[in-house]
Amino acid sequence: MAAAGSAVGLGNIWKFPYIAGENGGGAFLIVYLLCVLLFGMPLVMTEFLIGKRSGKSAYGAFQELSGNNRWQWLSWLCMLTSFCIMGFYFVVTGWCFNYLMEAFVHVPSGLNMSDLSSHFAEVSADIPRMITFSLIPIFLTAAVLWFDVNKGIERMSKTLMPLLLVLMVLMAGRVLMLDGSNIGMRFFFQTDFSKITPTVIMEAMGQCFFSLSIGMGALITYGAYMPKGQNVTRTSIEVIVLDTMVALLAGLIIFPAVFAFGMDPAEGPQLVFVVLPAIFEQMSFSWFFSVLFFSLLCIAAITSTISLMEVAVAFVCEASHGKLNRKKSVLIVAALVVVLAVFNVLSITMFNISDEVTACIMMPVGALGMAVFVGWFLPRNGEKGVLDADKGIKRWAQKTYIAALRWLVPAAILLIFLNRLGVFR
Repeated sequence: MAAAGSAVGLGNIWKFPYIAGENGGGAFLIVYLLCVLLFGMPLVMTEFLIGKRSGKSAYGAFQELSGNNRWQWLSWLCMLTSFCIMGFYFVVTGWCFNYLMEAFVHVPSGLNMSDLSSHFAEVSADIPRMITFSLIPIFLTAAVLWFDVNKGIERMSKTLMPLLLVLMVLMAGRVLMLDGSNIGMRFFFQTDFSKITPTVIMEAMGQCFFSLSIGMGALITYGAYMPKGQNVTRTSIEVIVLDTMVALLAGLIIFPAVFAFGMDPAEGPQLVFVVLPAIFEQMSFSWFFSVLFFSLLCIAAITSTISLMEVAVAFVCEASHGKLNRKKSVLIVAALVVVLAVFNVLSITMFNISDEVTACIMMPVGALGMAVFVGWFLPRNGEKGVLDADKGIKRWAQKTYIAALRWLVPAAILLIFLNRLGVFR
């Protein structure tokens, strides 16, 4: 549940609906689900197994397993990716905390869709407000890592993740009762294959990496914390199923409401923050459900930011070779993240570039490196590989897993990058 808390966050509830809306709804969904199955499963397993086998975070795992420093570039890439993601992720988390505060005082209320859209534009353009609300989750995340309350996060995830799911199911049920919601259902689930373009495939793969926290070392850290008897295959499946379930529920909530309220599904990053307040206005006990949902959304975001910042903190701590203890490393990382978050608040261009580059370039490159490392390098280095860290995996599954790492994952990522560069146009 703690690993699922890392994966389940704003990537599922905030980003998935608006990326799907911009890329054809059902056309995007089918490609996304294929990406989760073909790339997500083997890569989530890979990160867990690297961490479990080495017993180290992203900084030391590759050196421990390879016996040299040739693969340290992957460690640096994981650290840089986590920093770039945190720069804009804390801004979005700041939006969540702002809407939580407004939910407490029942603002905005009684507004139509146009007014709600204008309200979000005003909120996101209010620089002092956004800097303040972006700093709140940074300080909360740093405090968790400073006091090392990981057990508390695990207990919190076990309770709150199911509660978030129950609330989302209730919201989906209410939304499906709205007039016109059936059009949104068709948009989300009916696949128009003519809309499946290279751009849609690239966006789906990027969303898969972002949503599952692949390619930035967070799952390596969770793998290092796993008990020896933990079944990595089953854990990977559970995390992926829960993560995908939350994304699908978010789509079930957003798209029927979008069409019922006459909105454009390609509204962009503001989609969730415009649609959700409108949904709550249609529900009984709207104040209670609004506060509860945004509280859970903020907590889901924090469980993700903790894993993001932990990657950077562990890197700084270990890279200093004992010169910096954990608390000093937390302070250094938090200070750098504050600077990055402020820049992302001040510049929408930097916000968009950080989002695009991490999801569509840095995370896929990191995942490609890990696939080559486990699939090709370790067996040739006289190392049995990482699969003996998961005793429960069947022999046929081992062969399928290694084949996916060696051929499917690298070939798909390389082809998509070549298309991105215009090679096939």
